[in-house]
Amino acid sequence: MSAIAGAACGGGLAWLGSLLAVAVLVYAFGVRSAPAAADHKQQRAALAEIGDLKQQVANLQRAGQVNEVATNALRGTLAQREKELSALRSNLGFYSRLVAGNGQRQGLKLQEVKLQPIAGSRGWTLILSLTQNAKRGDEISGHATVAVEGMRKDKVVTLDWPALGDGAQKDGLPFRFTYFQQLQGTIMLPADFRPTRLRIRVDPAGGETFSRTVAWGAALSGNITTAEGDRDAQP
Repeated sequence: MSAIAGAACGGGLAWLGSLLAVAVLVYAFGVRSAPAAADHKQQRAALAEIGDLKQQVANLQRAGQVNEVATNALRGTLAQREKELSALRSNLGFYSRLVAGNGQRQGLKLQEVKLQPIAGSRGWTLILSLTQNAKRGDEISGHATVAVEGMRKDKVVTLDWPALGDGAQKDGLPFRFTYFQQLQGTIMLPADFRPTRLRIRVDPAGGETFSRTVAWGAALSGNITTAEGDRDAQP
């Protein structure tokens, strides 16, 4: 009987011991795992925040790219509008010249001078625009010639029309109009010649000859600047 009681007591102690051991293990595991769980939670929160920041950076980059494209497009549009505005101003001056709203008697005038290079050659396309007051209503005719001044072997030389123009137009570029006309011809320059300015001579039939001097660079831009001879012929 006492042996049975002893065995039972020993079994109880063993059971209590095992429970205590389990309790200790559970406690130890809980103590160790609690910080790990907290760290894991913080890690998830940090990763989520990093993901949000990355998305914000990507959105800002896309917005910057869109803004850059829009800015470049706007600059191109502004440049085109400025070019169109410059052309409109030029046309306004041209047509104001034709209608001559001030009623003054104005004769033949050289309105525009342009030079355009011919690719792969020493040739240049020359464009001259002549106008006459529309209120006059008289037809006018004649010829226009050009001479080019420049440097050749450190010397100032002038190439006259016969040395520049087409042999078929040895007398110059012919014109005949009532209000305005655009003349076009081709000039050739020697390889060792550096042009500096144009001397344009307009000879109306039965009228007074006049001339204008235009810088070569101004003629290239189409923005003529008269150095001398800026007066109208009165046919």
